[in-house]
Amino acid sequence: MKFTERNGLNLSEVNASVLAKWDEQDLFHKSMSEREGCPSFVFFEGPPSANGHPGIHHVMARTIKDVFCRYKTMQGFQVKRKAGWDTHGLPVELGVEKDLGITKEDIGKTISIEDYNAQCRRNVMMFTEEWTDLSHKMGYWVDMEHPYITYENSYIETLWWLLGELYKKGLLYKGYTIQPYSPAAGTGLSSHELNQPGCYRDVKDTTVTAQFAILDPKPEMTKWGKPYFLAWTTTPWTLPSNTALCVGPNIDYVAVESFNPYNGEKMTAVVAESRLTAYFKPEGEEADFDAYQAGDKVVPYRVVGRWKGAELVGMHYQQLMPWVKPTEKLDENAADFVKTYASAHPERVFKAGFDSFVELASEAFRVIPGDYVTTEDGTGIVHIAPTFGADDAKVAKDAGIPSLFLINKAGETRPMVDLTGKYYLVDELDETFVATCVDVPQYSRHAGDYVKNAYAPEFNKDGKYDEKAAEKAEDLNIIICLEMKQAGEAFKIEKHVHNYPHCWRTDKPVLYYPLDSWFIRSSALKERMMELNNTILWKPTSTGSGRFGKWLENLNDWNLSRSRYWGTPLPIWRNAESREEICIGSLEQLYAEIEKSVAAGIMDSNPLKEKGFVPGDYSEENYHRIDLHRPYVDHIVLVSPSGKPMKRETDLIDVWFDSGSMPYAQIHYPFENKEALDGRTVYPADFIAEGVDQTRGWFFTLHAIATMVFDSVAFKAVISNGLVLDKNGNKMSKRLGNAVDPFGAIEKYGSDPLRWYMITNSSPWDNLKFDEEGVQEVARTFFGKLYQTYSFFAMYANVDGFDPATPQVPVSERPEIDRWILSELNTLIKEVSAAYEEYEPTRAGRMIQTFVIDNLSNWHVRLSRKRFWGGEMNTDKLSAYQTLYTCLLEISKLMAPIAPFYADRLYADLTQGQADAAESVHLAHFPKVDETVIDKDFERRMELAQKVTSMVLSLRKKEHVIVRQPLQCISVPVTDPQLRDDLETVRTLILDEVNVKELRYVDANMLEKKVKCNFRVMGKKFGKLMKAVNAAVVALGQDDINRLDREGSLTIEVEGQPALIERADVEIISEDMPGWTVANEGALTVALDLAITPELRAEGLAREVVKRIQTYRKESGFEITDRILVKLENQEQLAEAVSAYKEYIAAQVLADEVELCDTMPADAEVFDLEDFKVKVVIERQK
Repeated sequence: MKFTERNGLNLSEVNASVLAKWDEQDLFHKSMSEREGCPSFVFFEGPPSANGHPGIHHVMARTIKDVFCRYKTMQGFQVKRKAGWDTHGLPVELGVEKDLGITKEDIGKTISIEDYNAQCRRNVMMFTEEWTDLSHKMGYWVDMEHPYITYENSYIETLWWLLGELYKKGLLYKGYTIQPYSPAAGTGLSSHELNQPGCYRDVKDTTVTAQFAILDPKPEMTKWGKPYFLAWTTTPWTLPSNTALCVGPNIDYVAVESFNPYNGEKMTAVVAESRLTAYFKPEGEEADFDAYQAGDKVVPYRVVGRWKGAELVGMHYQQLMPWVKPTEKLDENAADFVKTYASAHPERVFKAGFDSFVELASEAFRVIPGDYVTTEDGTGIVHIAPTFGADDAKVAKDAGIPSLFLINKAGETRPMVDLTGKYYLVDELDETFVATCVDVPQYSRHAGDYVKNAYAPEFNKDGKYDEKAAEKAEDLNIIICLEMKQAGEAFKIEKHVHNYPHCWRTDKPVLYYPLDSWFIRSSALKERMMELNNTILWKPTSTGSGRFGKWLENLNDWNLSRSRYWGTPLPIWRNAESREEICIGSLEQLYAEIEKSVAAGIMDSNPLKEKGFVPGDYSEENYHRIDLHRPYVDHIVLVSPSGKPMKRETDLIDVWFDSGSMPYAQIHYPFENKEALDGRTVYPADFIAEGVDQTRGWFFTLHAIATMVFDSVAFKAVISNGLVLDKNGNKMSKRLGNAVDPFGAIEKYGSDPLRWYMITNSSPWDNLKFDEEGVQEVARTFFGKLYQTYSFFAMYANVDGFDPATPQVPVSERPEIDRWILSELNTLIKEVSAAYEEYEPTRAGRMIQTFVIDNLSNWHVRLSRKRFWGGEMNTDKLSAYQTLYTCLLEISKLMAPIAPFYADRLYADLTQGQADAAESVHLAHFPKVDETVIDKDFERRMELAQKVTSMVLSLRKKEHVIVRQPLQCISVPVTDPQLRDDLETVRTLILDEVNVKELRYVDANMLEKKVKCNFRVMGKKFGKLMKAVNAAVVALGQDDINRLDREGSLTIEVEGQPALIERADVEIISEDMPGWTVANEGALTVALDLAITPELRAEGLAREVVKRIQTYRKESGFEITDRILVKLENQEQLAEAVSAYKEYIAAQVLADEVELCDTMPADAEVFDLEDFKVKVVIERQK
């Protein structure tokens, strides 16, 4: 057979040609069909959203997933890989709104919900071709032809079934709680969305320390001006909703007589004692009260009273901004204090909409206790607005403090700020409520004002946020603060940088907002989730126990509701008055319930029936007849058991529930494939992988749903991969101009070097600093060396007619160099297999790379090259070919999961024409280790030879002595008999490689040594003694240093105490001697004699001549078998060397004759031999 000899390595061309071959072979589908009946390896693909372009980080993410699926396929598993599209959610809706130039408020007005959702359906699949193309070109094998799509009715039906199961278990409930809400996105957010990386960021806001006038002051507070509690807030716009002040029960508070720094009015301020210096300059304590004038930089003050926070609890203060009186709804869920107050004060009860409310101003505006109060900032007194903070709401409820709600026209309680981020207009409120609780003139001054410029329409024209203009403009916080200053209600106004949550999709600030929402009671299964999490293999482990584990420990209930339009509708129908409700778990159930509604006269007809939908028919055609999205499901009205109409709760569900349900919805469970999932053949996943941002996203929702519905894990192993940054460690973005186009990179370099670089550069879970120079380096070193090694093999194998089918030379009869490399190869197979099994692709890739470059190419092939040159095919030569062939073949399989294209090219080139070879390396079986071939003694000795060789060559380089120049002697200080024996075994090999005549073993005292401490390691061990220990170690004599080197430890006395110095804690350095140069590596020291005798110089010249002739042969296009005649100009510097080494020169360059000539033709070649030039004639023999 003939092995393909290729002209140069173009990995981009390899990528294209191998890809075309795969397409022709339909190889991906064969990788599954040929494993039919084999054990399955279950992989789940996390669905990307196709309304955005893929980036270079997706090459990394998809490579990680592809590696293990390919590996498991080669191991003999059937690995089905279904692609998916995440088609719902904010990214899609916001993109459509931007394209159409609308906001959420326009939906249902200027554009119908039906048309809006149709546009979302179109937009979400906009870039599917790009994603498919990227997956194809980079060699990511996944079924893109039959993907699961989250907007499909069959997918949604499974989601409804899962919600139905949660409902039956009592895990789905409706609650009215404070939640993060994004006005810019127009929807509430779940806690896992708020914990996406980068959501919390530093912002600079206008803050105010407000003065709350005390109504029932303690005597010490009454002797100097008006008494006030001081409370600081970073959100002045929440002050109109204040209903309480909170103190730490055990914090020390003081009454301070002073002046308002803005208007100079006398006042007595109450603050935490430890916060005094934040508000009053120390020199003010001694300042003259009588001399003070408003505007003076130093404000006089004196402390006149002290109390624990607990002693202030119950005190009352005047409502700071009496725009609205506090109210609470009066129903069965009302707190006991609300019911008691309403019973005692019926005149304060009023009706709005369907419900009754009670005005509770007299129960508010009190000081309450709170253990969470700190004195790290502010005044140590916290302003409480229960409608805008979960902690505020809890502490207020515990203390019997009402919230300050507004009541809208529908009779619903709402905070003062609406869902767009502005104060409600008076016209939007219930008239009875306004008459009872609202000071219309006061409230109207700011009605309709946006609380943050980020929400205001004038800074969001045409869907684009003008952040610079918004930051430059005066916002409501500043206006309120200036009004407070004018009214004498502000003690201090300042800009303050603080950490504030932002929406993960709009990058705009969120509000904490009380909303009616549906929740999943995930906290009820928290312990079980933690227990099951401990069975999952997390890579890295720290993510499973840290970021994910800690998240589970502090788990809150899952806010499922989303007040949007494009998404999976919540399948709950409800009657608001009777509170009757039903959770629909299937289309068959919905169909039946509609029939009941029609029979009851509530609906005129069944829209599913009219569309021709047939329950129980799971065909694609049947399911495409209907649409389960809004507005169609909103038109369905069901009938309650009592005969009342039930309308669907208008909420959509969190898009993360869509993706977390994919193990079941992708196969339409339980309506189809029930046996496969229940039988655990397609579930749980053996492996998943996505970015670290999915830790509290897809990973969490997969785990939560699996635990709550199936009491199971959803995945057994997971890689949480890090970010792909630019080479400087910055996040990539088009705006910064540092983004890398994945298609351009693949076109330029080919997929393999990209994949190999990304996998081997750093562990998948570490952030990768992507540098194109690193990709080029991988192509040059690893792939270049592998290509050169194969080219060397193919060229000589074709010359000698090597046939891989020739009976194998028994390993035991092969030369030691072959047995060593086969031992290393099988160790590699063992360790690479273990790395893949442990989801450590970086370790696997690096070991393969080290083997190819250091062991195979730079050592085995280089040391064996003469065995391939000339001569007949004897046993030694056959062994050389068979050994190298085996190494190359097994490497093609080991590297295939990471570099699928070149691996397949290499495999095909090695196996073409062989009947028993697989059609592709990816259909071949992964190598299995042969333990009988592994010889650790061989490996240890050869590693020693490589190490000594490397050290000597580095010494040559340092001293500028080329390898072709022979040297006389290497000396190695030896104290370990095993080291001497090992060196003796590889003596000849080392000497040949480094071109030195002798290897001597010398006494350790031959070299002068010194010791350096490793401060990082020893500092932890010796602490304050380290300085003295270092002084003692530096002062060690040669005998002590040699004993430490020989025995591995040494005990010395330091300041009267014994100190154990271990060999691993220090570096022992041998210093150069005159005429010698010395290198150290660990415990090994090598000294090289630099003296060059005339005999050594002559031999060096002969080697230089050989090198120049060989280069000439190659550059002149000579065949490797061509015989030549060599004529050299007879020069004194050269004559002795040629005469002494004529036979050597002739043998090395295939010369029939080497002559020294006194005269040379004018056109002779000229070789520049360092310090002189010589003319040369080289003729090809006929």
